[in-house]
Amino acid sequence: MDVRNPATGESVGTVPVTDPDDVAAAVRELRLYQPEWEAIGPNGRKEWLLKLQDWLIDNTEHLADVLQSETAKPRVDALIDPAFAVDLAGYYARRAAKFLGDDHPSPHSPLARVKALTVTYRPYQVVGVITPWNFPLAMPAIDVFPALAAGAAVILKPSEVTPLSAVELARGWAEIGAPPVFKVVTGAGATGAAVVDNTDYVQFTGSTATGRKIAQACADRMVPYSLELGGKDPAIVLADADLDRAAHGIAFGGMFNAGQVCISVERVYVEAPVYDEFVEKLTAAVAALRQGADDRESRNDVGALANENQLRIVERHVNEAVAAGARVTTGGKPTGVGTFFEPTVLVDVDHSMSCVAEETFGPTLPVMKVADEDEAVRLANDSIYGLSASVWTGDKTRGERVARRLNAGAVNINDVFANLFNFAMPMGGWGKSGVGARWGGAAGIRKYCRAQAITAPKLPTMTKELFWFPYDMNKLVVAVAAMRLAGARGLRRVDLAKVWRLKGGK
Repeated sequence: MDVRNPATGESVGTVPVTDPDDVAAAVRELRLYQPEWEAIGPNGRKEWLLKLQDWLIDNTEHLADVLQSETAKPRVDALIDPAFAVDLAGYYARRAAKFLGDDHPSPHSPLARVKALTVTYRPYQVVGVITPWNFPLAMPAIDVFPALAAGAAVILKPSEVTPLSAVELARGWAEIGAPPVFKVVTGAGATGAAVVDNTDYVQFTGSTATGRKIAQACADRMVPYSLELGGKDPAIVLADADLDRAAHGIAFGGMFNAGQVCISVERVYVEAPVYDEFVEKLTAAVAALRQGADDRESRNDVGALANENQLRIVERHVNEAVAAGARVTTGGKPTGVGTFFEPTVLVDVDHSMSCVAEETFGPTLPVMKVADEDEAVRLANDSIYGLSASVWTGDKTRGERVARRLNAGAVNINDVFANLFNFAMPMGGWGKSGVGARWGGAAGIRKYCRAQAITAPKLPTMTKELFWFPYDMNKLVVAVAAMRLAGARGLRRVDLAKVWRLKGGK
């Protein structure tokens, strides 16, 4: 399978197409080694993850080179992926022991204190991870690292558009001499389907349409899954906002990685009193962006789109908007080189247009004027997606109030993407943006585990418990009276006559 640079069209590498039988064989091999990986415990796994972190640091420039070759990202964007992976590896390596420690919940009632309660966390044996093309190294790291830290073996299927960075990650795991509990398989849909069909837990990031198919396949097998899917993230600019910060922040939020980010800003709602001024500032910020292909020298801010299909989607959204009455204030067309599309600001748009209703995943920012905060919230919530959002205001209290009204898994006040870099916070979508969440402190590693409840006696045991056979109504009455005394309220706690009537008769 050929891998090409989207800026030039040149071939930059090849990878094999792993057929379904080979995927199944790879999973069987992972199952052989996973028990030992689980047995060394979180502290044993920590050492291997920190060795991988060392390898990522030592190979950062090479990894950025590979990543640029398959994505045409600017150099700065390409360096973010390995830096992000380094940070994430350290986070899970150093906290896994705490996150996976046994829980000892408090009994719900004084009557339950006769038992010691323990919840343990046992990993799924093999986790299947399927990642998209927009962050070829960071996306695998996001899911592979916590699953490995949990004690699972992992099989990764990267996008067929950008598989080379994932192959490098597997090479790093092998080079540090780590146990063979991490494999990468390459290919297209059939390879990914085989991962879904053979693993014990599936983590998928990609389109809503594909996510729905994966959910159905997992449901058929009774296998748990987590999905991070599409987004159409709104930004609300209130009249009391710092407009310069809002313009620069939204320009970054919409144009970072050429807009190819699941939490990219894709809709902007601006209160009427500051609308014209904000549009002017946003247009200037976007128009000033430098676009082109970098090598190791950083010269540009915005790179190419991942492939021709993505270019066609962006071009269609812009053309349909203009045909329906929208106006372009900057950009608006392909550059004519590779898959580059000019950073674009659209005004006079509405929710009937595809650029507002559909996920674009490209360098466009549709901007709408709203009368007030209530209209902004109503329009922001008028979407099938609910991944993240941002609110721009000079009043922190107002920002938090608006945030709590938005149907989104994450809301950043006076910022974009901030939740992505705070691993203690959950990252999950509402609506058609997904099921489950990434990270979120302990939950981010426990999602790859099965919770196991264990009870043990605290007191010496009897030959037979109160409720064991043969049934005795007198014993039942005593037990119900005790339960109501401990858990009911008011006179119902001590109404012994009502309890006695449970026996029947007089």
